[in-house]
Amino acid sequence: MSDQTIRFEDGASYEQMMGRWSLLVGERFLDWVNPPQQASWVDVGCGNGAFTELIVQRCAPAAVQAIDPSEAQLAYARQRLQPGAPVTWSQGDALQVPVPDASCDVAVMALVLFFVPDAAKGVAEMCRAVKPGGIVAAYHWDMLNRGFPLAAIGQEMLKIGLTPVMPPSVQASTVEASQALWQQAGLRDVRTTQITVQRQFSSFDEYWNSAAGSNMIRSMIDDLPADERAALKDKVKRRLEAGDGAFTVSARANAVVGIR
Repeated sequence: MSDQTIRFEDGASYEQMMGRWSLLVGERFLDWVNPPQQASWVDVGCGNGAFTELIVQRCAPAAVQAIDPSEAQLAYARQRLQPGAPVTWSQGDALQVPVPDASCDVAVMALVLFFVPDAAKGVAEMCRAVKPGGIVAAYHWDMLNRGFPLAAIGQEMLKIGLTPVMPPSVQASTVEASQALWQQAGLRDVRTTQITVQRQFSSFDEYWNSAAGSNMIRSMIDDLPADERAALKDKVKRRLEAGDGAFTVSARANAVVGIR
């Protein structure tokens, strides 16, 4: 089942659910892409600014145009960076990125492509935004192969007849599909990789509560009767082999990069 309008409006909830995961992947992703310093960037679907902040910290950009459809997310993002940071925050859509043609050196989507209703058009917009020789790159959870951080919850939901909402372009999240999209967009020197990361939670409850901001599963869980919700929670805990203290969860992202 797909939803063409999956949006995230709460920056704080997103930080707990996905912002911290994004940073874990983002650090390794940026090392792998190896972009030049003093480049001009467009960060498409910047969300609450977690990855944008990482660009500023690690890549010494000349400028970053950070774009997201949610003004609430942008409001949270604007608080992340010190005054004077080379970032412009703008409301906009991945299918019509509000930047001039060939105006950037690097275009990136961090955990975004599978939410874009027309993934090919989203890639084309990134290509349009970068100069010849510019970098077009993205990373996204390996959704169809249980790489999503909340995959354990989704798997147990399926067992009781609940089908989590999937992003509209979830098929684009595989390594093979990502490579094909980049090649079909006319990009050269296309590379892909998989990035596995681990996040430690202080308790199972911290992990369970991190799903509160998920538009794909949370409303269905909240609609369950209390006893069924408790049973689901217990099954997820057993699937993850979580005890009463700290434990670690793994997740896997697929990354792709090419040159215009």
